[in-house]
Order: sequence, then structure tokens, then C-alpha cells
Amino acid sequence: MAIVLGIVACVVPAVVGIVTFLNPLRKKGQAGRFIRLASLDVLPENGTPRRFPVIADRTDAWNRFPNEPIGAVFLRRTGKDGVEAIHVVCPHAGCFIGYDQDENEFLCPCHNAHFDLTGKRKDENSPSPRDLDTLDVEIRNGTEVWVKFQNFRTGIPSKVVEA
Repeated sequence: MAIVLGIVACVVPAVVGIVTFLNPLRKKGQAGRFIRLASLDVLPENGTPRRFPVIADRTDAWNRFPNEPIGAVFLRRTGKDGVEAIHVVCPHAGCFIGYDQDENEFLCPCHNAHFDLTGKRKDENSPSPRDLDTLDVEIRNGTEVWVKFQNFRTGIPSKVVEA
């Protein structure tokens, strides 16, 4: 009887310790959270895109990093109260896209792919497997631009959220 109680006394804390240690790996990532990025008055009314960093608390397994840059988004005004958000990562190979003001288009410098202001591929033979990834936008309190920030898998034709 003493041996059984001794084994139980050792096994229970060991199992609890392992579960506690592995718990962060079971938690879901923070993808899909709405984050306040800007106010409407900083976005040009003519629809010119502006790039904004996404700053949020980031958790990486057991570590928490407050107010870290976790990505970036292009915001573009589409009317008085409308805003579109485009992720800055190209769906082809994960390069960062830029905005070419002279051509009024987005450009991926890694493979010279061109996208219109809505993120659509301009070349049917583009190496990018899909259009640029758009993100959900909400206007809160009449002037605050909130974006549901999430990352997507690259190199595939469908838009799949990464965890």
C-alpha cells in the first residue's frame, strides 16, 4: 500500500508539471484580433494608401512581449467613411510590398508583380498565386480605424489564416 501511495505522490505532481509546461503550446495565437491603427482624418481623401505599423502585445510560447511590431498594413480611404486594409506581405513568397506613387499601384520587389489599389493582380501571368490579402476593417466611434490583423500562408492560391 505504501508503494502505491508513493507512486501516486510522485506521478500526480509530474503530470501536473508537464501539463503546465506545455500549456502555452496549446493556446491559440492572437491572429484575428481587431487593433486600432489610425483615425480617419490621417487618411488622404483621394484614396492614396498609407502604410501603418501594427503594434500589439505578442506572446511567443512562454514569453510575453508588450507593444511589439507584429506587422504592417496599407490603409486606403474609399469615400467619406470607407476604408480598405491590405496586408503588406505578398502572397507569393512573403516579401513586403510597397506602394508606387508614380504608377498608383502596389509592387512586390521580389518578383516585380503589380497589383492595383484594391490588391488585384494586374498581370494574369503573375507569379503571385492570388491577389493581395485584404483585412476586415471597422470604423468605431465615427473616426477610429480598427483592423482585424492576421497573417496568411504564402505560396498557395487560397487565403488561409496562419495560427
